[in-house]
Amino acid sequence: MEFKMKQGGFTTDLAYGKLHISGDEQYGFRPYQLLTASIAVCSGGVLRKILEKKRMQVEDITIQTNVLRNEQEANRLEKVEIHFIIKGKELPETQIKKAMELTRKNCSMVQSVIPAIEVVETFEIVPAE
Repeated sequence: MEFKMKQGGFTTDLAYGKLHISGDEQYGFRPYQLLTASIAVCSGGVLRKILEKKRMQVEDITIQTNVLRNEQEANRLEKVEIHFIIKGKELPETQIKKAMELTRKNCSMVQSVIPAIEVVETFEIVPAE
């Protein structure tokens, strides 16, 4: 990737489109948002594939994140909490728990940041109507 300076930040052209990055939200995505999104969506994608392979009837997955930053150390990310809301039919909690363990082991973004950043994953199951 190549990044070019622009007013208030940087930009890069990717296959999907242009990505604007800045420490100021007026000019683009903030770097910590991109890192958090990478960790969360990588985990979500791996979880989705695992659940599909297990032939579980998942209708939807919503991912909520919360980050803890350390202002004394350059506002660095210290912890990312990822909460999955999994909606589906007849989803056994034990099977979801096993899928979550596999997800952690197989998500490249999570494996890239631990142990420098603590990553905590939780889930809840919402029955489909």
